[in-house]
Amino acid sequence: MALTGQTFSYTGAMLISALLNALAHLSRVCGFDTVASFPPGHRYARTHWNPAYFDIASDLKPEYIERALCESIANTPLIFAHITHPTPRMQRALLAVIDTRLRRACGNPLDLVALLVHAYRSPATPDAMPGLRRAIENSQFDTAAVLALLGAMPSTVDVSDINTISEAAR
Repeated sequence: MALTGQTFSYTGAMLISALLNALAHLSRVCGFDTVASFPPGHRYARTHWNPAYFDIASDLKPEYIERALCESIANTPLIFAHITHPTPRMQRALLAVIDTRLRRACGNPLDLVALLVHAYRSPATPDAMPGLRRAIENSQFDTAAVLALLGAMPSTVDVSDINTISEAAR
């Protein structure tokens, strides 16, 4: 009789576990759950974010997830601090806000540059523009030096300025 009780509790636990897994899957498929990273196998699968700050539905395609994160960064740039290994597109969204602050004298964007520099401390963070990592590393992760470099450029996010960053990094 005791064996039957143990078998029942073991079977019941397996059933509950399977039911919870099925509900979790259904929740993700229906978009009721929020995600904290791109799906496994995605190009930027190492990119993670704190779901408490980003309400990203689990049924979105990766392109739309990245777009939503970039819009969040453009609207509230300090939220960039809650992203690990940001994608180049996310970094360019932050660079656009930095550029806007530099060009319009809306305030010193040193806090935003510090977020970008911090992201580049990890070798797993992909480069937003060729030469940017080298420039940050050559400055020994000095935010003021990186800000000076970005401020000296004609436009931070313009494609024609990629050579300027590469030359400054040398």
